[in-house]
Amino acid sequence: MILIAIGANLPGPGGLTALQTCERAVEALKKIPGLTFKSLSSWYRTAAIPASEQPDYCNGVVRLEGEVAPADLLAALQDIENTYGRTRSVKNAARTLDIDIIDLNGAIRAIPNPILPHPRAHLRAFVLRPILDVAPSWIHPAFRRSVTSLLVDLPAQPIQPWSDG
Repeated sequence: MILIAIGANLPGPGGLTALQTCERAVEALKKIPGLTFKSLSSWYRTAAIPASEQPDYCNGVVRLEGEVAPADLLAALQDIENTYGRTRSVKNAARTLDIDIIDLNGAIRAIPNPILPHPRAHLRAFVLRPILDVAPSWIHPAFRRSVTSLLVDLPAQPIQPWSDG
């Protein structure tokens, strides 16, 4: 199982809303050779972490299946981010699109590009809550803990279903 987190909080190219950018990113993920789309979580609205004056994020998770080298998947995700105007400036900056590999078939990798599983996924409601939608029995590969137990242990992080209103 491959879990990919998607988020955005700035308008995308041509004035796309954060939600529209995220939806287009899902369509692009479906076209990665060798991978099969399985499901998409609901979209959620969350505040930036760490707290800031940034607009709220639209977040979701896609579940895929297949075999792909970690570096190849990362490159494909970065190409999608670049297509939708992602720029890398300072850490935790607002962004038009952010796509992260959360889990790649249970791989545990300490070397970067990418580190697997995602090193902060277990600390973020905006990742864990959408995982519950697409993989409710997911077990964190490194900590051997269920998504439910990780969510229960999180400090309060407001998360709500996405609405454009």
